Amino acid sequence: MKTYLECYPCFLRQALDAAEFAHASDAEKTSVVQATLALLQTLDPQATPPEIGDEIHRLVRATIRHEEPYGELKQAATEAALQLLPWMRSQIAHAPDPFERAVRIAIAGNIIDFGPGASYDLERALSEVTQKPCAINDLEALRGALANSESVLYLADNAGEIVFDKLLVEALPRDRVTLVVRGVPVLNDVTHEDAVVAGLHEVAEVIDNGADAPGTILEETSPAFRQRFREADLIIAKGQGNFETLSEVEAPIYYLLTVKCPAVGAAIGAPVGAMVVKPASELNRSTSV
Repeated sequence: MKTYLECYPCFLRQALDAAEFAHASDAEKTSVVQATLALLQTLDPQATPPEIGDEIHRLVRATIRHEEPYGELKQAATEAALQLLPWMRSQIAHAPDPFERAVRIAIAGNIIDFGPGASYDLERALSEVTQKPCAINDLEALRGALANSESVLYLADNAGEIVFDKLLVEALPRDRVTLVVRGVPVLNDVTHEDAVVAGLHEVAEVIDNGADAPGTILEETSPAFRQRFREADLIIAKGQGNFETLSEVEAPIYYLLTVKCPAVGAAIGAPVGAMVVKPASELNRSTSV
């Protein structure tokens, strides 16, 4: 996905947010803003938003000398999600279609994202799980693809959200699923440590992609991950960052996400707030149900 002009204020806000979350001093925050403004003038405007965001967050971490500015927020998001786990399990167990409900809950969890903004309404997202239609709903195609896949690569997105993903991963054959996390902390994206805290290692193999980008920039990932990516029969990609970085890649990908900004909405064909299940093979198609 290309970078839009509307993305630039978001890049600057993200940089300042990261500094504030790390309890940086006013002088450090000023340095972050000035350095980010200078960096934005040098970066390729044809790069994807996560590629630009990757450079910005590297700069922020170096400027404030903090390796994980979002660490406290990630921990709080995971704890909050774990407290909701019994309720979510009950929702799935009593649903007419447990798999469909697990997919919906996984998408609802995608609202836990500090990239598009510093706040989110998780309770509202969960309250809409049973009622809100998916703006783009290729669930049956996903169900069929899963039935015909021997290897599934599940590209996770954010800490906290990973608890919601756990319920969907549990609905998949354990010996076929590999969960992929970030190799280095960036934003509130999930790392191996976050996945273990959420218990994902109990239901699937967990690997990291060897990179620190808020998405999946294939050329920056490890050779081991790229081999897994090439060999996977099916790839489930959670969240906007994975969509932004992989939307031009030809692969058997299904995107599961909540649209959180107009730029992504325009690219995928759904309004802000929409729940989306969409295969990469149909990125030019948008349907409402």
